[in-house]
Amino acid sequence: MSQLPQSAQLTACPVCHEPLDPADNFCGGCGADLSAAAPAAVPPGGTAGDPRRTARYREPDGHRPAPPGTPAVPGQAGLPSAGASGTPGTPGTSGTSHASGATDPTGATGRRRVCGACRSGMIDDDGYCEHCGHAQPRERDHMEHETPGVAAVSDRGLRHHRNEDAFAVSTTTQPDGGTAVLAVVCDGVSSAARSDEASTAASAGALASLEDALAAGTPPREATHRAILDAARAVDALAASGHRAREHRHHQQENAPACTIVSAVVTGELLTVGWVGDSRAYWVPDDRTTEPARLTEDDSWAAQMVAAGLLSEAEAYADERAHAITGWLGADAYEVEPHTAAFQPDRPGVVIVCTDGLWNYAETAERMAAVVPSDARERPLETARRLVGYALDGGGHDNVTVAVLPFPARSAEPGAA
Repeated sequence: MSQLPQSAQLTACPVCHEPLDPADNFCGGCGADLSAAAPAAVPPGGTAGDPRRTARYREPDGHRPAPPGTPAVPGQAGLPSAGASGTPGTPGTSGTSHASGATDPTGATGRRRVCGACRSGMIDDDGYCEHCGHAQPRERDHMEHETPGVAAVSDRGLRHHRNEDAFAVSTTTQPDGGTAVLAVVCDGVSSAARSDEASTAASAGALASLEDALAAGTPPREATHRAILDAARAVDALAASGHRAREHRHHQQENAPACTIVSAVVTGELLTVGWVGDSRAYWVPDDRTTEPARLTEDDSWAAQMVAAGLLSEAEAYADERAHAITGWLGADAYEVEPHTAAFQPDRPGVVIVCTDGLWNYAETAERMAAVVPSDARERPLETARRLVGYALDGGGHDNVTVAVLPFPARSAEPGAA
């Protein structure tokens, strides 16, 4: 069949180089019309300049690089550690987010919308124009929220066609009248199905668990451990629910929904973090003459090799398997082992909670501290924006999500955000 479109044989978009599925008619990254991506035979009566061969594009979006450097050791910079442990509303937030250029494939009445690019095609369920293939802006492309004591920003980045990160932030009152400030950040595993749903379910589930436990007087470290397990159950439920896979991936055998998680809780003079996977938390003091610290250790192949003494850090992180995670939330995880750690900083500063979309560009604690503004504790939302911008300026190869928690916590009215 010489008339079959050559797009079925393409493995990568000729415009932005995004990997393609055999059945794709349009690029998921840049919206290019793949049927026009390669020269075809000129139809009878046609010319080489036939307008049917013209592709329509939007600004390119696509994978991450940046080999990590030497990990910092948690518990530095005036942070006496209680020890690390491996045992005992809209998308991205538990409340309101601010989305940039967001559109819904359906209008308020439930009817399908007309494409804003070509003004003639209708938008399908995945947010693409059926006529020109232009990807419409989505609510999750960029999200921000600030509540007293914490701020967070999430961005799709410059290469991926959707944002698979999520965050949830809030404050709650403890039985003694003190305020607890909470932040949860999750990174969907890109090789898994519905990873955007996984990160949303995990962040919302963990936040709700933390709020309930802390309001009931549960110690922060115990509450964090419990919250991560509750988040894991929320992600497992996605696999059990039997939701259909996205239509353009129906022919693939898919992994169960999965994501990483990292959380931070600021209560009085105590800072508590918890994590599974390679999303991270950093401590950056106001006084930059004192050392910052990385508060988490990755669940990754490289970290395991170094911990076992099988490879040096340089050897491990030079390996192509370095970023392969060994811990995650999802039905495919053999056993979820939450890590928790507690610290008592002896000076003011900020806690940076982030996905690898940021730390790939600022891997060490020293590098992270160098890009955090000096007034971060007074302007957490602006700081989160600056850090996301830093990652985008560095290439934006991945989704980027950052939460900033000033320490000690500001007095605040409890409530989710």
